[in-house]
Amino acid sequence: MLDTSARLLRLLSLLQAHREWSGAALAERLGVTARTVRRDVDRLRELGYPVDASPGTGGGYRLGAGAELPPLLLDDDEAVAVAVGLRTAAGQGIDGIGETSVRALAKLEQVLPQRLRRRVGALNAFTVPMLRGPRSSAVDPAVLTELAHLCRDAERLRFEYRGGDGAVSRRTVEPHRLVCSERRWYLVAWDVDRADWRTFRVDRLTPRPPHGPRFAPREPPADDLAAYVSHGVSTRAYAEQAAVRLLVPLADAADRISPSAGTLEADGPDACVLRTGAASLDVMVIHIVLIGFDFEVLEPTGLSDAIRTVRDRLSRALDRADGPGAGG
Repeated sequence: MLDTSARLLRLLSLLQAHREWSGAALAERLGVTARTVRRDVDRLRELGYPVDASPGTGGGYRLGAGAELPPLLLDDDEAVAVAVGLRTAAGQGIDGIGETSVRALAKLEQVLPQRLRRRVGALNAFTVPMLRGPRSSAVDPAVLTELAHLCRDAERLRFEYRGGDGAVSRRTVEPHRLVCSERRWYLVAWDVDRADWRTFRVDRLTPRPPHGPRFAPREPPADDLAAYVSHGVSTRAYAEQAAVRLLVPLADAADRISPSAGTLEADGPDACVLRTGAASLDVMVIHIVLIGFDFEVLEPTGLSDAIRTVRDRLSRALDRADGPGAGG
């Protein structure tokens, strides 16, 4: 006969795998009496598992839905399937669940036995996802889970970082949060050497253990870290920054403008303000015009001058096209 702990795990596994069991069927499977089954069901309830019981000859036991999620028992194939699914969701940046997937994957991989880690690793190593966006920005899920562990455990992270100009530097940071956009992952962290908050693209980051020591978490640089990162990568990182009023509702603009291209805020029911950046005002004009909405420049005044320059150049081109001898 199984000891009490093993028997409870076996009972829980049976209840999770089958909609409803009669007391007699469970007793037979476990090799105990119906009375022992009732006692074990009571123990599961004390541990937080909502086991429902229906009386009568046709009644039985089944696992119900409770107010909180209790621990789940997964067999080998189920554990591999869940881990691969979480890695896929994390690697593709699926809207709304990417960061959650990384946290769940970090918990699962921490308790996976080595034989299952090998199976999960093999599936990912020999699977080629077809993703939107450049392959150069793809992130190894193993790096994501490593960063998630360090954020959770408040341990310093050491890594090499390749900047946009290709230069490589060694960094030591106190990692705070991972932020996921549609195409990229970012790490928000306190840079120890620079004594300031920094945002790092995870696809440009190569961890260099050993990590540590532990640190006392700081107050984050903003309450809304998604907006903080969006402003940083779309506006703050560029030499020229601008604010324009788009003459469309916020929802329409958000359908066309990604967080990596600018930040949006409502300006009444029929307009919104776009804050964005570019390497030069000429590039800014092209960027704003190609969005495809009517707009009004708020700042800087130099952007209006750049727009007039482009307007005049286009007018001259049209005059030449419509002039004598145009079109052959």
